[in-house]
Amino acid sequence: MHHPRRHIAAGFCVLNNCGIAIKYLSAQHNIQRIAYVDIDAHHGDGVFYSFVDLLHEDGRFLYPGTGSESETGQGPAKGCKLNIPMASYSNDDDLLNAFEQAEQFLIAQGADFILLQCGADSIQGDPITTLAYSEQAHAYATQRLCKLADEMCTGRWLAMGGGGYNHDNIAKTLVRVVKSMA
Repeated sequence: MHHPRRHIAAGFCVLNNCGIAIKYLSAQHNIQRIAYVDIDAHHGDGVFYSFVDLLHEDGRFLYPGTGSESETGQGPAKGCKLNIPMASYSNDDDLLNAFEQAEQFLIAQGADFILLQCGADSIQGDPITTLAYSEQAHAYATQRLCKLADEMCTGRWLAMGGGGYNHDNIAKTLVRVVKSMA
């Protein structure tokens, strides 16, 4: 879901459902300021380079090898993108601290719609990543974004699942995300 671009599949993904949602919101509903928050372990390069806000495992050690802090957008998007590479074995406390920075960035940038990509491959025990979050960290991010969407976007937001290679983690995480939304 967040690696492919228009011309190429990538990272086990054929369709970029996050990018499709962003294009749809823009074209069909004329929503221009869409905040994209990605807490999947992998950098959402297909969305980042195509279209604001990513927390991912440090790209120096994990596919796709992109997403450094210095990447803040180009041209008209310069300064409106934020990458927060997380060190290997980052835990819930690390995510909560980084998420505070992400929230401040979102508030400063403003948004009319928030899209969360909450891949469960950042949960401890995933066989191909080294982040050590619990499903509670995803629930926290969901709750905070719900609150921000209410304050900034008249409640408009969408959460989408993403990567994950441990089926128990995927189930526990997505259940927590949905419960947090309710």
